[in-house]
Amino acid sequence: MQDTPKGSRLHIAIFGRRNAGKSSLINALTNQDIALVSDVPGTTTDPVYKAMEILPLGPVMMIDTAGIDDVGDLGALRVERTMQVLNKADLAVIVLDPGEGVTEFEISLKENIDKRNIPALAVVNKIDILKPDKEVVAVWEKELDLRIHLLSAQTKLGIEELKRLLIEKAPADWEGTPVIGDLLNGGDTVVLVVPIDTAAPKGRLILPQVQTIRDILDHDASCIVVKERELKDALANLRQPPRMVVTDSQEFLKVAADTPDDVLLTSFSILMARHKGDLETLVAGAKAIDTLQPGDKVLIAEGCTHHRQADDIGKVKIPRWLRQAVGGDLQFDWVSGMQFPQDISQYSLIVHCGSCMLNRREMLYRLAVAREQQVPIVNYGVLIAKIHGILYRTLGPFPLAQMILDE
Repeated sequence: MQDTPKGSRLHIAIFGRRNAGKSSLINALTNQDIALVSDVPGTTTDPVYKAMEILPLGPVMMIDTAGIDDVGDLGALRVERTMQVLNKADLAVIVLDPGEGVTEFEISLKENIDKRNIPALAVVNKIDILKPDKEVVAVWEKELDLRIHLLSAQTKLGIEELKRLLIEKAPADWEGTPVIGDLLNGGDTVVLVVPIDTAAPKGRLILPQVQTIRDILDHDASCIVVKERELKDALANLRQPPRMVVTDSQEFLKVAADTPDDVLLTSFSILMARHKGDLETLVAGAKAIDTLQPGDKVLIAEGCTHHRQADDIGKVKIPRWLRQAVGGDLQFDWVSGMQFPQDISQYSLIVHCGSCMLNRREMLYRLAVAREQQVPIVNYGVLIAKIHGILYRTLGPFPLAQMILDE
């Protein structure tokens, strides 16, 4: 459970006003003193993340947030960060103080939750101190249009029932499509091309490669993992052609040359584009590369922060390829980690990483922002295939995405 990546966990966010007992609730749910608890309002200043497991949901990520009623300049920044958590929350819990009930803060929060179509539930904490009457709770339920569950994080009364409600409320489709398993039949063979170069982490594989291997095994297929130089020999040694070849995007040209035309070919990044978001939107974004002009602004967004290599894909290679494609200079901005600007209207194109460190909800939010502001968005793998002139072939496993190119 501890090894499950953050981006592959159901994200459950806890919201409420200062001193409503959000941190105490997190501690009660996790059975650990994770969040700092104090009688002083505003103890939690930044979102706090804690991995845990709720069966039968499995690994989840609990998020403790700052109070939605924080005040002052710093308070406004804390509230802004709290509201940003909605962009990645798969499930929201609104915590009410029994002495305060429902106010404009909770009503506004619920409106924002509804706008994002996030499943939600509400709880009244601290009933060991003050337990509201049924009639009062009924009024609050009507104001929030939510059933309210009564509990005490201090005595643990109602905590197990809350876990059951979380399981009940969790969206069934939060994980999205499998990485690759739905493209395979039992007994199929997939060849994975994994370059071992200066960008490869020492002693391990990168997350999309590991997730692809696991999904292949989960769907009763087998895989062969080779470096790009061994691909040709590996294919020749197979008794029959593999179902598919999946490669690191940066080796597209060599792998495409060594892979027979009747064997499906794609990349880890394209698989992640479908698994974490909307492949068709990203393929449509690739078409915008043809209309880029010298001087246009391009945003390059990565979901994680890492030590950049001398020939870094996001900082060096992609800008170089795009400049070559347009025949002139372009203006580039970079963001990483949880940063993603709300106003992207100044950009002619957004280039996003494979999003392996983001959860699906966060990536879908970023795609929605791009669509709303009519800014084309593409991910690394789709862009690289487009630049190298083999995008249509690498979309062979995805006919609907190929149709986007035909339009």
